Amino acid sequence: MTFAPPVWRSMMFVPTLNQKFVEKAPGVGADAVILDLEDSIAASEKDRARDALGDVAAHLAGLGLDVTVRINRPWRLAARDIEAAVSPNVVALLLPMTDTGAHVAEVAKVVSEIEAEKGMPVGSTFLCPLIETAEGYLNARDIPKASSRVMSVSLGSEDFALSMGSTTDSDMLLSFKQHIVACARAAGVAPMGFIGSIAEFRDIDKLYEMMRLSKRAGFRGASCIHPNQVKVANEVFGPSAEEIEEAREIVEAYDEALARGEGAITVRGKMVDVPVADRMRAILAFADAIAARQKAKA
Repeated sequence: MTFAPPVWRSMMFVPTLNQKFVEKAPGVGADAVILDLEDSIAASEKDRARDALGDVAAHLAGLGLDVTVRINRPWRLAARDIEAAVSPNVVALLLPMTDTGAHVAEVAKVVSEIEAEKGMPVGSTFLCPLIETAEGYLNARDIPKASSRVMSVSLGSEDFALSMGSTTDSDMLLSFKQHIVACARAAGVAPMGFIGSIAEFRDIDKLYEMMRLSKRAGFRGASCIHPNQVKVANEVFGPSAEEIEEAREIVEAYDEALARGEGAITVRGKMVDVPVADRMRAILAFADAIAARQKAKA
């Protein structure tokens, strides 16, 4: 069975054991929440977080949120995380420190086994690999193609910069991030992330600058650690009313031109041919998907 992946402009990290953050999550406005079992959970608390995960996921899913879980990378931890996370209340697993397509394929096999054991439709849990090392970057063409479960791929700015010995400035990350966009698009999955540091959330003007640059580079949405980032991501990555109006006008005019046998026309002083029209169709499809999920949540 093939499942259609959801559309997300923003994904908000929520430490699984932080009750205050869990309670606030529904009001933040993120399209999805990421219940974290990795960096925000101390080694001594991993078991407790894993035990609490089911109830927290059920609570948030019951409020209409798309719930995802970031698991740990070492296999001994990852296996237990996957066992606890896979459920009808969890849409996707985020896979940190993904270095190879083989790792994604192995996770997919484990997920399939657990889905079958729990009576879930096999294939209903998506995977979101996080590339965070130089090795993962060099294998970025294979990673998003490793399983039909992969719905997105991203390059983690902080860990990747550490691996490279570089900074997280946008000019340092731009070419690396654009490569990830190309690998994601070639595999038919969503490129997620933004060109800069996820730690930046206080300077609103800088956030808008980072998100707009990321959108122009081809990113679809981003993970967030603060409500400020969620607000900006939703606004920037979601098509504006003006963008939707222009896209609709161009698509309608081009369809009429095609019916007349014309392959290129001018709309609003700009040439429109097949790739331009298709880009406008993609904007309308994205807007429709966002509207549909908001209607479903309401």
